[in-house]
Amino acid sequence: MSQPGSSPNEKGVKQNGDTGGHLSVFTDARSAAVSPETRLLSALTKDKRRVHLAGREYYSEEGKTFGLRLVRKIKQQLSTDPTVRPEYPSPFGLKDYTRRATEITLGKSSRAIVEDRVLGVQTPGFTAAVRLGAELLRHWSDVSAAWCGPVYLSSPCDDSLAGIFQAAGIQDIREYYYWDDTQRCICLEKLLEDLEKAPEQSVVVLSASAHYPTGADLSQNQWAVITKLLMKRRLIPFLLLHAQALCFGDLERDAWPVQYCASQGMELLCAQSFSHCFGLYGEAVGHLLCVLKQTSLLLSVRSHTDKIVRSLWAQPSVGGAHIVATVLSNPAHLVEWQEEVKHVVERCMLIREILRDRLRLLGTPGCWDHLTQQGGLYCHTGLNGEQVEYLSKRRHVYLHPSGCLNVSAINAHNLDYIAESIHLALTTSP
Repeated sequence: MSQPGSSPNEKGVKQNGDTGGHLSVFTDARSAAVSPETRLLSALTKDKRRVHLAGREYYSEEGKTFGLRLVRKIKQQLSTDPTVRPEYPSPFGLKDYTRRATEITLGKSSRAIVEDRVLGVQTPGFTAAVRLGAELLRHWSDVSAAWCGPVYLSSPCDDSLAGIFQAAGIQDIREYYYWDDTQRCICLEKLLEDLEKAPEQSVVVLSASAHYPTGADLSQNQWAVITKLLMKRRLIPFLLLHAQALCFGDLERDAWPVQYCASQGMELLCAQSFSHCFGLYGEAVGHLLCVLKQTSLLLSVRSHTDKIVRSLWAQPSVGGAHIVATVLSNPAHLVEWQEEVKHVVERCMLIREILRDRLRLLGTPGCWDHLTQQGGLYCHTGLNGEQVEYLSKRRHVYLHPSGCLNVSAINAHNLDYIAESIHLALTTSP
């Protein structure tokens, strides 16, 4: 029998399935917009005939994800090393890793390192490095008046970047012109026009190498022009090295823009990832580099960083960082590693050349020289949305919605089919 004042629907399981009689705290939660990459992944899982060219990893000629012989060997050595003990690192990460990552990026003789005005922080991946940098930016300019933007991102750029800055409380996100779809190259003139209009103390996010998703990088002369403008307008560079060494096959050469900006006495942030170039995709090996104007600022920035890291992830995992530090600290390992990475870069460039030549032989409309003028894993084909959709629906070839593809996913088994598919996408009437 029901208790006085109650009704059958209020006891036990409600008629609408609510067991407690209270609405969920998530009842009014709005569904987030589904990202293009999420929709792509959903389509991929349903297509058994797929040719997947939108992945982020490096793929071998056999279609397998990147695995270095040296990294496998070091993993075995570390697993049997009695001196390696399981313990929490500091919030700043493995000390040897941050030191080596800083030196390889800025150069051991960097004035900023010599003057002790550099902070390196290990992060759980590239995204975490960007997020930590975004959090620090809000306290960078003036502690009494928190900085809140704007942040300038290249158009196009990684879809996730705007969301990372917004999650850190920076809502003023703007774009600067980068890639010209018609000419299929970087348009420096329009880029400079946009940055000339940026308010002082704006942050400009710039790819140091292997720009995603275009694969098109600024030349050293272009960097000199942009750096001069940044200094004149008092803009803060936030540099990205998401696939360091996979553009030129050399860690330091890929980091030249970072070294150049630091040599001009600029304050800067640089988010890095060593996951790509060491094949440590499951390890999330990231790093944030902060170059300050004055040594006196280091203590306060370090203190603030410690507080932020403890609230975000407390300590990064050290497995992948141990491997990277072991390679970077051992000259013999470093030479062996560079040889393997050089093979990766040379294979990607060879694929670009062969794909360009196949498209020319097929008589595919347009000029395809931009394929070999880009670098790194990614290539901006210049295909529009309708052509990308044609490839997925009619040919089962999946590119990033922007028309970007992962060069390493092309191999001897699928190259002719991919070239033919691109040709049909451009010549078949809708």
